[in-house]
Amino acid sequence: MTVRKAWIVAGSAVAAGLSFVLVLVIGVYLVAGNLAGGLSGGARNLAKGAVPAAYRALVEKWGNLCPAINPALLAAQLYQESGFNPRAQSPAAAQGIAQFIPGTWATHGIDGDGDGDRDVWDPADAIPSAASYDCTLASYVKDVPGDPKRNMLASYNAGAYAVIKYGGVPPYKETRNYVKTITTLEESFAAPVSRLDPSKQAAGAIAYAQKKLGTLYLWGGDGSAEDGGRFDCSGLTKAAYESVGVTLPRVANDQWNAGPHPARNELLPGDLVFFSDDLGNSRAIRHVGIYVGGGYMIDAPRTGAVIRFDPIDTPDYFGATRVTEDGAKALPTTV
Repeated sequence: MTVRKAWIVAGSAVAAGLSFVLVLVIGVYLVAGNLAGGLSGGARNLAKGAVPAAYRALVEKWGNLCPAINPALLAAQLYQESGFNPRAQSPAAAQGIAQFIPGTWATHGIDGDGDGDRDVWDPADAIPSAASYDCTLASYVKDVPGDPKRNMLASYNAGAYAVIKYGGVPPYKETRNYVKTITTLEESFAAPVSRLDPSKQAAGAIAYAQKKLGTLYLWGGDGSAEDGGRFDCSGLTKAAYESVGVTLPRVANDQWNAGPHPARNELLPGDLVFFSDDLGNSRAIRHVGIYVGGGYMIDAPRTGAVIRFDPIDTPDYFGATRVTEDGAKALPTTV
């Protein structure tokens, strides 16, 4: 939603340039689809910038505390609970980056940094405590049939007794939604190891954005009649994916977590591409566009500019997200 460095094309070259890039979009999309054929999956290591730099080392260390968890899963829990806000407090008195309620903290809080106290507001204690609590829950349900990770997450939400009673994830809507949300968000925090298939929805989002080329930028614009059909950067990406049935959050740094994060050499048309002045902190992302292939995106750059094609290979390039419907649905609505 903030200013990107301008990329100015001489007026006499605009028509030819757009024609070239439109052909490029179609060609690269078809080639990318062939290259991606059937490959999927990803590692559990953290994707670049997926976790604020101040907490990355803690998440990587404590996310490997036991086999039931991993850094990407721990990051997903912290994001869902607090949006990585160490001062978060819920109406139910849950506190800190990991949202411990006082009773649970009294039993399961640990002195993660070894400074002699257990401080729920200190991420150096709260993040290790969250990992330790996950592992404790996993030990309680280790003999329950089914996937140990899902059983652990269900225990976190409904209690270990319910998981033992039902022989797995209990039939509670809230618990099943929680398990799905965390396991889906886990993918968005994990560094991928292979290509993922492009989707018809990605192609539709690109087609929507192409129709908006030349539209004047409006800060805060969602493309509504009140906005005169104008957009800012994240308003355009949100509307583009909404046109194909995928609802994204409103701002760019929340859109980052709507799916897994392909590396630069793995980009496919339809991926969201992000830009920031702090390349170690996803919460500092300030601009987003839709990748169309060949090193270009469609974006709404800044006040006074129009929606256009811009190159993505700039010093402030942060990374990319491959939007998935499940990933978008898993995003918290209160962060």
